[in-house]
Amino acid sequence: MTDRRTFMTVLGGAALASIASPVAAQKAKSVTIAYLALLPGEDRMSFMREFVKRLGELGYVDGQNLKFVYRSAEGHPELLPALASELLQMTPDVLVTGFGTVAAKAGKAAANGIPVVFMAVGDPVGAGVIDSLARPGGNVTGLTDLAAGLQGHRLQLLRDVAPAAAQIAVLMNPGTPYAALANKELEQAANTARIAIRAFEVRKPEDIASQLEAARGADGIMVFEDPLTLSQRGEIADGIAQLRLPAVYGYREFAEAGGLMACGTDHGAQWRRGAEFVDLIIKGARPSDIPVEQATRFELVVNLKTAKTLGITLPPTVMVRADYVIE
Repeated sequence: MTDRRTFMTVLGGAALASIASPVAAQKAKSVTIAYLALLPGEDRMSFMREFVKRLGELGYVDGQNLKFVYRSAEGHPELLPALASELLQMTPDVLVTGFGTVAAKAGKAAANGIPVVFMAVGDPVGAGVIDSLARPGGNVTGLTDLAAGLQGHRLQLLRDVAPAAAQIAVLMNPGTPYAALANKELEQAANTARIAIRAFEVRKPEDIASQLEAARGADGIMVFEDPLTLSQRGEIADGIAQLRLPAVYGYREFAEAGGLMACGTDHGAQWRRGAEFVDLIIKGARPSDIPVEQATRFELVVNLKTAKTLGITLPPTVMVRADYVIE
């Protein structure tokens, strides 16, 4: 994979530095950070390395002045409440929740006064995780993937690859608040472009194969990101490849699993920012005083190996925008 360029910048830490209590500016000698994950293997994903790396840069080193405790539901959301309770019995200084709304909600429900930082929730207000982005309320704050205009940008990528496209299939999990918002934005962009959009719903892994087969005949496919589709990214990419259709996905992990193009949040940058939120709280900031931040850094990843397999030539208009190319 080659690094091409980066677009859009991450907000600096200085904007929130004044929130931390000056009395607590000295880091505690030893802190405990608990991490609650829904996805299997989340601790092995590249963004987690960035999270731990940023913690180290901020002075927190696992095994020295940091105790880092990780629990994963391995893709089974029903296990999250018990895992959250288990983690909070250790009285961590901060509970961090990984991908997905259900992990954030489980952490918040069990927190009992422990600060919670969520790393990626699509619509935290709509899901009832926070009161508002500016004033999250309670003892919870974090970061959201929600970004205006993103679905229109993804649609344009498909149009660049398939200019004659008249119908686009959308693979989505309707059980997430993010899907409703993303689909509404996509429909608005599609109406402007005079392209038909048809949704294919997956609520569980067993739905994927049949829904992809039902999408046969579309001119392209867009896959909305959520913990379900992300955890099944390999199967989804393989299934779409069998249909020999151009597709755009939400996260780089989809392209790494064989998807043609992925345009979405730079999770390495987002998880690093989350580490800075954790640092602020450890220094004395209250989560309710830390505004929830929307994604500010995005990346386009293209998989040339997949393009070659599908017989698709990615046009210069796509390649010039690519931040990373898988060759």
